[in-house]
Amino acid sequence: MGLGPRLDLRVSQQLVMTQQLQQAIKLLALSNLELDAVIAEEIAKNPLLEARPGEGGEGAVLVREDREFGDEAADPTGSDELIGKLGGAEDSPIDMDWREAALESDSFADVGGGGGPDEAFDFDRLEGGDEGLAEHLLSQVYGIGGTQARLADAIVRELEETGYLGTQLSLIAEECDASLPEAEEALALVQSLDPPGIAARNLEECLALQAKAVDRYDPAMARLIANLDLLAKGRMADLRRICGVDEDDLSDMVRELRSYDPKPGCRFVIREPEAITPDLFIRRGRDGWVIELNNAALPRVLVNRRYHAELKAGAQDKASKAWLTDCLASANWLVKALDQRARTIVKVATEIVKQQRGFFEDGVGSLRPLTLAKVAEAIEMHESTVSRVTTNKYLSCEQGLFELKFFFGSGVASDDGEGAAAQAVKAAIKSIVDEEREVLSDDGIVALLKEQGIDIARRTVVKYREAMGIGSSIQRRRQRKMAAG
Repeated sequence: MGLGPRLDLRVSQQLVMTQQLQQAIKLLALSNLELDAVIAEEIAKNPLLEARPGEGGEGAVLVREDREFGDEAADPTGSDELIGKLGGAEDSPIDMDWREAALESDSFADVGGGGGPDEAFDFDRLEGGDEGLAEHLLSQVYGIGGTQARLADAIVRELEETGYLGTQLSLIAEECDASLPEAEEALALVQSLDPPGIAARNLEECLALQAKAVDRYDPAMARLIANLDLLAKGRMADLRRICGVDEDDLSDMVRELRSYDPKPGCRFVIREPEAITPDLFIRRGRDGWVIELNNAALPRVLVNRRYHAELKAGAQDKASKAWLTDCLASANWLVKALDQRARTIVKVATEIVKQQRGFFEDGVGSLRPLTLAKVAEAIEMHESTVSRVTTNKYLSCEQGLFELKFFFGSGVASDDGEGAAAQAVKAAIKSIVDEEREVLSDDGIVALLKEQGIDIARRTVVKYREAMGIGSSIQRRRQRKMAAG
């Protein structure tokens, strides 16, 4: 084939996440207090929106939605109802398959009453006045644009309070319409920021990043960090052999390691403790469990159609009519978005209650292993959507007040084949220790758990026992003697 310039015509789809769609997604992750701030700002700049105190009622954003389980129970509907395009023709779901949908950048107008991108609600204002972790990190990457900027911002927003990254990098890459190598480059960028150790996926990576920051990550230190379990057990002889150093060098390395911060993000946590208001109520119904949204936690938000009619009658020039049209479209969109958010929360909570029915009937001991992917598959939503819905959302039930993420976790084998959640195993171990007359060894606890249908290894019992702050049999025996003496 000859060399030379030529023109080729190619047709391809490209995902463009509009600002309004991004805002709809962000609404899912907001707590009630944060959502209240969003609503207050929208009401302040859109004259067609108004808030009224009270629960429910026709026209309310967050409508009461009960769901009972059983063969006769109706299947939850509405969770995949669509957020309307401004203008009311086609609808697009909040939870969408990014691989199948391609949105045009002008498909939606902005949420703000003024209509311009600069007037949309600034979600960053939800942070406190003092600089938090996100602000501290993002200020260091100011000026970077393109895909790297979007990925870095997404990674920073997903960081836990401790500074760790608990979200899979592949999910972040998918949401930002980027490749995994690009996401890995962005992660390396974030991990290079101050404080050292930020955005690590585990403790080993966190310590390794801090060692690299002070140029102390040599092969010996790398082997020490890779064998933290031996350090915890005090097996110094094994560590000297593995690291290939003498006693003095190992002491220096351990001293260096202990000077690192295992939770580098905690120093930026600046907030007063707040009373938790449940987002959902779970109660027993005649035929099953009933799920209700806590509508009292949010104001009623309505579109004032009468005021719109008055303004429309007085609007004369073209600019005024366009402004009023934008206000009405924005108000309608916000009402639909909030209603969709409520329905999505109810749908996810409904599936959680179905999967964890034993917990609501019998307590923590009946928790089952559950993953975000399992719930997402059952309700036909994206896993990242379920993750957002379960963030900062709480439910109140007979057992108490719980964050929705409490119901997710790994588990261990059990005789019924379904497995037992880690929280259930911990509860069983605590119950055995609390009720023991004679102090039991870890092997004795293993045997009693096996009688209850939970088959786990001794080392797992030790791990869970130590995580709950329960001492070994020797320590518990010594405490009893001290209490009796």
